[in-house]
Amino acid sequence: MSKRIVVIGGGAAGMMAAISAAEKGASVTLLEPNERLGKKLNITGKGRCNVTNDADLSTLLANVPKNGKFLYSAFSRFDGRDAIAFFEGIGVPLKTERGNRVFPVSDRAFDVSGALEKRLKALKVTMIRDRVVSLETEEGTITGAAGEKGFYAADAVILATGGVSYPATGSTGEGHRMAKEVGHTVTPLQGSLVPLREKGNLCARMQGLSLRNVSLTVFESGKKIYTDFGEMLFTHFGVSGPLILSASSHMRRFEKKEYRLEIDLKPALDEAALDKRLLADFTKYANSDFVNSLNDLLPQKMIPVIVELSGIEPRQKVHEITREQRKTLLGLFKHFPVEIAGLRPVTDAIITSGGIKISEINPTTMESKLVKGLYFAGELIDVDAYTGGFNLQIAWATGRAAGMAAAEQE
Repeated sequence: MSKRIVVIGGGAAGMMAAISAAEKGASVTLLEPNERLGKKLNITGKGRCNVTNDADLSTLLANVPKNGKFLYSAFSRFDGRDAIAFFEGIGVPLKTERGNRVFPVSDRAFDVSGALEKRLKALKVTMIRDRVVSLETEEGTITGAAGEKGFYAADAVILATGGVSYPATGSTGEGHRMAKEVGHTVTPLQGSLVPLREKGNLCARMQGLSLRNVSLTVFESGKKIYTDFGEMLFTHFGVSGPLILSASSHMRRFEKKEYRLEIDLKPALDEAALDKRLLADFTKYANSDFVNSLNDLLPQKMIPVIVELSGIEPRQKVHEITREQRKTLLGLFKHFPVEIAGLRPVTDAIITSGGIKISEINPTTMESKLVKGLYFAGELIDVDAYTGGFNLQIAWATGRAAGMAAAEQE
């Protein structure tokens, strides 16, 4: 008789776990409360789905700032290149972009979730729409899962319910609660790849303004820790957008450290070239008020803020501006400051940092060290990575490891 395996959660990690177990000959039931599988997967990468990163083991580990070593075994057996081969093998042609980010050629996340679903059907995985409420155990061994619609007996259960970010996709923290109920420890949950709250209201005054092709540097208590290039957005609470989400995963110690962002508004120009440009504009607007001289260089919403930070009188005539004042202005163009108060709530985050304690999980098999036959996969575990396809790679690798081990377990 083939092994009965129940997978809880039809996201990236759960689908991969179910496929991997079924490929090993197990009889698999996949439980998911949502109408569709892969609900969160379908909105990743702005709906394009950054499937993985075309990276080897050491690069993958370097991009997991928290508990990366735990993933050594899973990544060794299923790295970015294995993920590429897997997806192309189930009919999703892929392409590699900047930073080795891998996307479907179609730029459609639905093609990824659709191909996984097709593979599940081909492997005769039973898919049931049900919300699991508890894990059932007897004498330290898993016996199955209780859902709202019934009980599902199992030789092994794989828990892959995601974190607590994007609760609308079904990541509600239920998996953490169920794991705790059978004795597991859950480390504090917070957002990663998350918008940032500012101190003060500079950003709020520029709400809705999007900046493209700017360079961003993060300072932790005065020390430069990260720099990147791209686009960002000012909001009513602070800052958001791709640049900010990436930067946020490097800002993890708000209880002990102070964080400041510096934005280079004109990264293509060094100070000398920018000064030349500024002088040309000042010549053009020599008889105008200072506040009216920056239209060619700055977006409208930003001008009042820059004027205020420069300390130059808005009505001062341009031809009266001193070299010192111009130098201050240049400094703002190259190092526009935003003091950060903290992260937005975890519900606004793309991924969850924190989760089931890794010391309670076997890193080779993803099996619980506390409950025999219980396995974990994906964002539920206390590991999270930088942006660039690395978080999905964690889902694929841990799902693969859990599915195979559960099917092979004696």
